[in-house]
Amino acid sequence: MSLKPEWLKTKPPAGETYLRIKRLKENLGLSTVCEEAHCPNIHECWGGGTATFMILGDICTRHCRFCAVKSGRPQSYTDPFEPVKVAYAIKQMGLRYVVVTSVDRDDLEDSGATHFASTIAEIRRLSPGTSIEVLIPDFAGRIDSLQTVVYAHPDVIAHNVETVSRLTPIVRDPRASYKRSLDVLDAVKHLDGTVLTKSSIMLGLGEQEEEVITTLTDLAEKGVDIVTIGQYLQPSKGHLPVVEYVHPSKFEYYRKKAQEIGFRYVASGPFVRSSYRAGEVLLGAIAKQA
Repeated sequence: MSLKPEWLKTKPPAGETYLRIKRLKENLGLSTVCEEAHCPNIHECWGGGTATFMILGDICTRHCRFCAVKSGRPQSYTDPFEPVKVAYAIKQMGLRYVVVTSVDRDDLEDSGATHFASTIAEIRRLSPGTSIEVLIPDFAGRIDSLQTVVYAHPDVIAHNVETVSRLTPIVRDPRASYKRSLDVLDAVKHLDGTVLTKSSIMLGLGEQEEEVITTLTDLAEKGVDIVTIGQYLQPSKGHLPVVEYVHPSKFEYYRKKAQEIGFRYVASGPFVRSSYRAGEVLLGAIAKQA
């Protein structure tokens, strides 16, 4: 693939707020998906005083070929103090909106669902005015684990399909599937029809236009409220190569298509990620719902 085009160039992270957040999370021994996933928006989000926290450690039991997060064997270890440390950090930052995500933890009996619920509860306790979004794994398809998170009452529950159906076996770990991801999003709505659901798609992996439209339609049929569409960027030479750098005009085309399909809010652009401007997305979805 050729060099990155001009529209994909971004400035390095800097600024007083960015450095303050970095020091705080390092002092508490916390992980952020902003750093682990090499997010190109880290300077914008951290500079604006927001971050996406990654709980359950920084070692994932799965090995998706697009993802920069380390894979390995956590050996069932979890930090029992992590929920309160995350909540404390959020209070110190004064965040009004926070995203909590995690690695996959297939080594745990409930895939980490109880840890998610505890983190939500601690955030509610220390920062009752903060809105909470959780970006969850598929919990190995277990409805009881999913129910644990849904009944903890976050404001938004996100789960990413990541790519189109045809490319899923190439892009994602064999334990993940396109159908299971749709089933997770569908089950959330059956457990609590009032919670907003969200999913994300990466472009540039070799997908065709009709496949993207089909994926958007599949998500809408499962009641998904919010969708984000962004450009895949290769984290290292060991990851899947970029097939195409999608032009911003194409992202705008997909944004309009997604709106026509009926999503309450759509964010689409080369730098858009699942948690990109998440608070703004929530407000937009709520406004449209109202």
